[in-house]
Amino acid sequence: MQNFVRNNLSIDPIYRGRFAPSPTGPLHFGSLVAAVGSYLDAKFHHGRWLVRIEDVDSQRKVTGAAREILSTLERLGMEWDEEVIYQSQRAEAYHEALNVLSKQGLIYPCICSRKEISDSSIIGLSGPIYPGTCLKNPASVKKAHVLRIQTNDDSIQFEDILKGANTQKLRSDVGDFVLRRADGIYAYQLAVVVDDAAQNITHVVRGADLLDSTPRQIFLQQLLGYPIPQYLHLPVVTDAKGEKLSKQTNAAPVNISNALTQLVDALHFLGQKPPAEILEGDISSFWQWAKQNWCVNLIPH
Repeated sequence: MQNFVRNNLSIDPIYRGRFAPSPTGPLHFGSLVAAVGSYLDAKFHHGRWLVRIEDVDSQRKVTGAAREILSTLERLGMEWDEEVIYQSQRAEAYHEALNVLSKQGLIYPCICSRKEISDSSIIGLSGPIYPGTCLKNPASVKKAHVLRIQTNDDSIQFEDILKGANTQKLRSDVGDFVLRRADGIYAYQLAVVVDDAAQNITHVVRGADLLDSTPRQIFLQQLLGYPIPQYLHLPVVTDAKGEKLSKQTNAAPVNISNALTQLVDALHFLGQKPPAEILEGDISSFWQWAKQNWCVNLIPH
């Protein structure tokens, strides 16, 4: 049986987009591109733009980074339309969603180490595919364990606004993935799905490095009875070595003293064609032009 996802929107007819940075460091050019793309797509469609701080992983969180990111967005003229949500404050919502999935008989504990998984697995889209060891031989919950969700090989299909049709079979391409870690921290895949539903997000505009995660999120949305947003995955900014620009690759923070130039650079990276004289104006005139002239068809695939 094939599950074809038609990108059903939420009951709310208003476009609702979001930018969801992780507070692992200051905003860099790669995350600026994602912010600008999501912001312009929302504003071009006369929608609302929300900001969510994805700080569910307390071990990666850098003190003060969330405040710095929000301050940078404000100084760049990017105003969010509702209260900022912090994942670190939403453990109860993730727990409730996990219970819903558990009642469907889809959650099971796993005590396998990373080495054990690596030694007995084949490599899939996101690393080693878990071979289902603890599904076949149930693990003791008295030991430290992660919680995995049992997948299947039905086709998950969705239409990305920019990249077109995508298909994935979770069991063979990804395997049973983790929803809660052994230290009790909820995994990104669960948290992002619960939060997008809670905020009535209708459109997810983000980097293409998360394209392969989308079928997992759609799988969870289907099981939890959530509406499925439309997805638009933007090209990812890379460094001279071809690696994704990130805090781990020591990406330089956005230079607020040269904000207008960096905003224009982000537009150029996204294939937009601002006039040269836009650099002679200010941030307000920049956004006025960008909101009116945003064109998804110009974004490089």
